[in-house]
Amino acid sequence: MIRWLWLFWGFTIAAGQPDSELLARYLEEKLMADYSVMEQVVRRVPRQTRFLQRLETRPRMSEFTVKATVISRYAFTTVSCTMVNSGSEAREGVFEMQIPAAAFISNFTMSIGNKTYYGEVTGKEKKNSTDDKARTKKPPGPQNARENGYETFKASVFIPRKMQANFLLHYEELLQRRLGKYEYTVSIRPQQLVGRLRVEVNILENSGIVSLEVPPLRNSKHKGNGKVEGDVSPPPSTVIGHTKTLAKVTFSPNVVEQTKIARNGILGDFIVRYDVNRELSVGDIQILNGYFVHYFAPTDLPPLPKNVVFVLDSSASMVGTKLRQTKEALFTILQDLRPEDHFNIIGFSNRIKVWQQDRLVPVTPNNIRDAKKYIHNMSPTGGTNINSALQTGAKLLNDYIAQNDIDARSVSLIIFLTDGRPTVGETQSSKILSNTKDAIRDKFCLFTIGIGNDVDYRLLERMALENCGMTRHFQEDEDAASHLKGFYDEIGTPLLSDIRVDYPEDDVEQVTQNFFPNYFNGSEIIIAGKLINRTSDSLHVEVTASNSKKYILLKTDVAIDLPSKNDITAVPGLEDGKGDQNYIERAWSYLTIKELLNSRLKSDDNQEKEYLMEKAKSMALTYNFVTPFTFLKMREAGLHSEPPPEELIRPSTDGIGEKLQSLQGHKAPPGIRRQQDTQRIKISKTSADGDPHFVIDFPSSKFSVCFNIDGEPGDILRLVSDHKESGVTVNGQLIGAPAPPNGHKKHRTYFNTITILSNKPQRSYLEITPTRIILDDGERLILSCDRSAVVRSSSLEVSVSANSNITVTIRDTISFVILIHHYKKPAPYQKDHLGFYISNSKGLSSDSHGLLGQFLNHEVKLLQESLNTSHQQVGQNQTEALKTNLTNTLKVKGRLVPVVWKQRRIYNGQQEVDCWFAKNNADKLIDGSYKDYLASHPFDTGTTSGMINGL
Repeated sequence: MIRWLWLFWGFTIAAGQPDSELLARYLEEKLMADYSVMEQVVRRVPRQTRFLQRLETRPRMSEFTVKATVISRYAFTTVSCTMVNSGSEAREGVFEMQIPAAAFISNFTMSIGNKTYYGEVTGKEKKNSTDDKARTKKPPGPQNARENGYETFKASVFIPRKMQANFLLHYEELLQRRLGKYEYTVSIRPQQLVGRLRVEVNILENSGIVSLEVPPLRNSKHKGNGKVEGDVSPPPSTVIGHTKTLAKVTFSPNVVEQTKIARNGILGDFIVRYDVNRELSVGDIQILNGYFVHYFAPTDLPPLPKNVVFVLDSSASMVGTKLRQTKEALFTILQDLRPEDHFNIIGFSNRIKVWQQDRLVPVTPNNIRDAKKYIHNMSPTGGTNINSALQTGAKLLNDYIAQNDIDARSVSLIIFLTDGRPTVGETQSSKILSNTKDAIRDKFCLFTIGIGNDVDYRLLERMALENCGMTRHFQEDEDAASHLKGFYDEIGTPLLSDIRVDYPEDDVEQVTQNFFPNYFNGSEIIIAGKLINRTSDSLHVEVTASNSKKYILLKTDVAIDLPSKNDITAVPGLEDGKGDQNYIERAWSYLTIKELLNSRLKSDDNQEKEYLMEKAKSMALTYNFVTPFTFLKMREAGLHSEPPPEELIRPSTDGIGEKLQSLQGHKAPPGIRRQQDTQRIKISKTSADGDPHFVIDFPSSKFSVCFNIDGEPGDILRLVSDHKESGVTVNGQLIGAPAPPNGHKKHRTYFNTITILSNKPQRSYLEITPTRIILDDGERLILSCDRSAVVRSSSLEVSVSANSNITVTIRDTISFVILIHHYKKPAPYQKDHLGFYISNSKGLSSDSHGLLGQFLNHEVKLLQESLNTSHQQVGQNQTEALKTNLTNTLKVKGRLVPVVWKQRRIYNGQQEVDCWFAKNNADKLIDGSYKDYLASHPFDTGTTSGMINGL
């Protein structure tokens, strides 16, 4: 299926086989030469005779090569291994590779002498067929893996004397973001020194690659591996190079360098970590050839408060290292709880011990100290009553939620840790699962942790899946405490609740899970689907979520099929990519199969389980994935034959993976249907826009007044000031630009920043620029101006129309509209800037002030001035006759202001307004002079200057 990744390796192995005896002799001489060099740098080198004995008794690995290509988080890995039998008789060669448990094998090929065997993905029946030529094995679950998070692929063949065997393995995985990084890992365990060892990792991320790092080899079982404590440098011989979007990492240690790492062969994981550029918006949506994948991982969000119950196993089997490491991890975790969190601790064996009865306590220094004492005094004894422990924890959290006025924005969860299987009380897994689900009732999430080899991993996995949580399985080793802390760090900072991602029903189908109860800092939400309407130019996307006390709606339209962005055929470094290049379709199939497997695992209905199994099997056969329902059957290929073509099966996945839940304090937002944004923003003429030009509309008098303010760059003008009454203040900061040629001004000024402050019923402020909006009501939220979004709290709503305008509504009675002015090809005197418009001023008091605010509740009269300076009030029907009379005058608060008739362009320059223009920086029109309206900083409310009261 993915020949474009492995074709190069296949030709290398199949074409022009070298003489196996000469190759074996060369390998032997090469290794012996390297060992003679090693005597100068390594102590206690094995004797050559022992080396030759080992070389005679088992085939030697002459080459071990890994080539990985990661495209937009989706990783294709090809492992190539060559073994040489230089002995005088046939020997068994064993190719063994640990692959990530989340990965799917997609192809496997072997060549022994002049014979080639290919792996055909076949659906499993009651009994798996075996092949006489080769035996392959992939254990079904992580509990059988040699290392945490890995499963072992194994193939063994008998290699004739003086010949070689080549193995070619392909697998695929979608990288998961944890703690703010993607981690690609390849296991290097040849169990011997290798003549040619090379790992090459190519990464392509159109969003841009950031924080690329290659740590030392992980999980090395050998002491004296050259790694010093705290060493964070890459393994020796590692070369790292990258541009903005493409990275290439190679690791190719020679035999001497391998010996420095481990004398009998490298035993460790080669890791590449990185992240991509991102912003708070609808996320990164990539579309190619009728499929899309959507990555959502917003940043700059405030954490939500937590209500957390720790349920810890203290049975006799936890004695020693496991309990000690659990205590160490909990000490650190407790220290990381935030002041707004609430928590409790339950220890269980055959008895259940609750630290604080019938309540959750706030995070205070005294409570943290007492909790640490409680954990320190926990001693291992008795059996393992998992059912009662979970029932107690669920009841404690349910009662706390029901009986207390908890923060509506808080996230509740249980963290459950055990090292064993249920031995006391209810021991039947199905009953424990049913009881746990009934106790939790979708009110909160359950996160499970298993330690050691005796744990019932399937039980913990299903408990977490059925209750919107996650599970982790750790081995009992020296790193268990850090693993536990790392898992808590993944879930310890919830940022959003009830996240729902919607696409138009008429445009997409077979979309993977699109509702998520929580989003945690450093993680990522991934959705994929198929396009129905292939002729459309764009895909509409809407994301709704709860954040703190706010409701958030993000909207955008994504261009469909941009070859220059998503097509990888011409990417430098990926020139050998041929054949199947639709990595987005592969990611969709990967996610869909994973959800089918999880849905089957959660189901108790045999008929439904069978249905889900058949769907997963059909899709796995279509995309050539080895899953729990498919396996590799080895077949011999003819000299020029190719594997038979797969029959395309098009499975349906409607309704799989989506489960709407209502968590405490949050309700799942309804699905949003596609709507045409036909609604036009409501704007009055009262505004400050342009250079800047001010317009005041007097609807009852049926005319408008306008004026200019010639400020200086950096000036902050007070536009609306009603801090004492309604609590609202609006300030605008000016930037400068050169004056147009032959202009009468020395420079131009524009509003670059609009600041809106409101202190009723609670203090909040908005800082708006042409590129972003910062909303801070005690918790900071950043929105991009190029993405449509809605953020709503109890007293404030911010609605963003991408690259067009921002509407700010305060308590439903005050509404401002900020227009965004962008220039595609600006002249030197043009700057991106903002226009400020007042849409609704009913909530502002009669005492409001500012350059615009002072006119909102006052009338202005138009007078005709005679030559003898007597005044005559002009009626509305006489206005037209006065337009050309240069002696027209406005009467404002007893002041007489000469005005002239003008026309002004407003609303992005697309509309005109007729107005009476007051000259000289609005002299006599405004109270005082414009310099009286200069604020000292963007958040200056004027309450200390006395400016308003003094006017």
